[in-house]
Amino acid sequence: MKIKNSNYLKFFILVGVFFGRSYSTFAQQLNQELPNIILLLGDDHGWDETGYNGHPYLKTPVLDELAKKGVRMNRFYSASPVCSPTRGSILTGRHPNRYGTFTPGFSIRPEEISIAELMQAKGYATAHFGKWHLGPVKAESPTNPGEMGFDEWLSHDNFFELNPALSRNGANPEIFEGESSEILVVEAKAFIEKSKAAGKPFFVVIWYGSPHEPYSGLPEDLALYADLPDTFGTKQVRLTSNETGLPVTRLQRDVLQERFAEITAMDRSIGNLRNYLLENELRSNTLLWYFGDNGTPAEANATVPFREDKGSIYEGGIRVPSVLEWPGIIPQPLETEASMNSADIFPTLAAIIGALLPDRPIDGIDLSPYFSGEKATREKPMMFWNGSPRDTLSKDLLPYLDPKLQEGTSPMVKLMNGKATRDFKNYVQTDIISSDFEGARAIIDHHYKLVLTENKNGETQTELFDLSTDPAEAKDIKNTYPDLAKELAFKLRTWQESVLNSLLGNDYNKK
Repeated sequence: MKIKNSNYLKFFILVGVFFGRSYSTFAQQLNQELPNIILLLGDDHGWDETGYNGHPYLKTPVLDELAKKGVRMNRFYSASPVCSPTRGSILTGRHPNRYGTFTPGFSIRPEEISIAELMQAKGYATAHFGKWHLGPVKAESPTNPGEMGFDEWLSHDNFFELNPALSRNGANPEIFEGESSEILVVEAKAFIEKSKAAGKPFFVVIWYGSPHEPYSGLPEDLALYADLPDTFGTKQVRLTSNETGLPVTRLQRDVLQERFAEITAMDRSIGNLRNYLLENELRSNTLLWYFGDNGTPAEANATVPFREDKGSIYEGGIRVPSVLEWPGIIPQPLETEASMNSADIFPTLAAIIGALLPDRPIDGIDLSPYFSGEKATREKPMMFWNGSPRDTLSKDLLPYLDPKLQEGTSPMVKLMNGKATRDFKNYVQTDIISSDFEGARAIIDHHYKLVLTENKNGETQTELFDLSTDPAEAKDIKNTYPDLAKELAFKLRTWQESVLNSLLGNDYNKK
C-alpha cells in the first residue's frame, strides 16, 4: 500500500524549496556560485579503521591527508548501527524508524523527500553510484535512486565485491570487471564531465561496497598486509564464503588481510577522485565528505577501542570516521569534538545550497556553523533507536508497497534462504502499542549518554555514561546522577512519540 498523492505533496514542498533563499552564507563566499558536492560512504567502515585514528597496520594515506588538511570530525556517529537505516538518514535527515526502515531489508517510503530532490530543485545534476539498499534499484521500483531524486544511477540493491553486477538507471544488472571502488569513481568522473559540459553543479553520491564482507582484494593490495603479526587476529570468526555464499569459519588474521586490502583500495579511489578534481580545477569549489555507515562488524573487530561493534547502539556500533574537504571555503585544517551524526547531512547541505527544509520533523541539524568555527558544542541531543519490536509481528501488517515492486534483481555472493539477491519490505502501521517503544535506544546530550534496553523478562535496563571520561562505556553512573538519567529518559521518550507519529504516516498529510 502506498499513501495517495505523495507526488503532489512532494511537488508543493519542493516548489517552496526552490523559491526559498537563493544561496547560503557559504555560497555567497563563492560569489553566488553553488558548490559541487560529493558524498562518499564506506560500508561497515568503523572508527578505528583509519591511519589517522591510530590503526597499527591499516594504510589509508588519502583519508589521513583529508583529516590533516580538512575537517576532522572526531565524534561522528551513524544514525543507526546498521547500514540501510543510516542510508535513509543521510538522504532524509530523519531517523529511519520514522518511515519504517528499521534494519537491513526494510525499504524507504516513496513519500520521503531526499536531499537529492532538493539538489534537483536548485539546478544540480544528481547521480548515485554503488550500494543503494533502500529498496530495489530496478526501473519499476518506487524507491529506486531515480524516484528519490537522482538523475542517473549505477547501483546495486545491496553489497558487492570485485567484478560487481550493477544496474544502470534501472536496467538489468551487468558485470563490471575490476576493483569495485575504482569502477565507481571512473563512472562518477564520467558523470561529472557531463555535468560540466551542461554547465550544472553536480551532486554525486558514491556508496562503496567496501569493506563489507565477504572480502576480496587485488593482489597488490593483499600484498601490503601479507605480514600481519602472528599475534594479531588470532581468533576464529564467521563470515560469508566467496566460494559458496554460505557461512564459513576462518582465522581472523587472514580475513583482516582481505578487509584491509579493500579499505586501502577504497582509500586509493578517493585519492584518484581528488586528483581528478584538482586537475580539472574543481577541487576548490567542491565539498567532498567521507564517513562510514556503521561501526566495525564482529568478524573484523580487532582494534575497536569502544564497547561492542556493528549492530549495537554502544559506541562501537555507531562511532564512525568522518572527514570533509572544501578548500575554497575551509582552507585551514579544523578538528572538532562536537557530536555529529549522519542525519545532520541533509540539513547541512540544504543550508549550504540555500534550500528550505520540508515541513516535517527533521532529526539532524545544520553543521555548517561548526565547520566555520562559529560553534563548538552541539546543543540538540542525538537519539538512537535500533530496530522495532513490531518487526516480529510484521506478518499481521499490510505491506506498504506491492511486494513484487520490492523484489531485488542484483546478484550477490551471500545467500539468504538459498537466494543470491535481496528483497525488501515496509509495512503500514495504523496504531501504537506499548511495546513499540522498546528496542535498544540511546540519547547523547553533550557528553552524557543514556542507554535503555530490555532484558529477557521485558524489564527496562538503564545505563548512564560520561563519554568525555569513559568513551568505552565501562562505568555506569546512573546512581550518581539519578535526576540526569530521568531527564534524559524523558527527552528520549518524548522523541520516540514523535517518531512513532511519523511511522503512522502523519507527516505525509501536511500540506
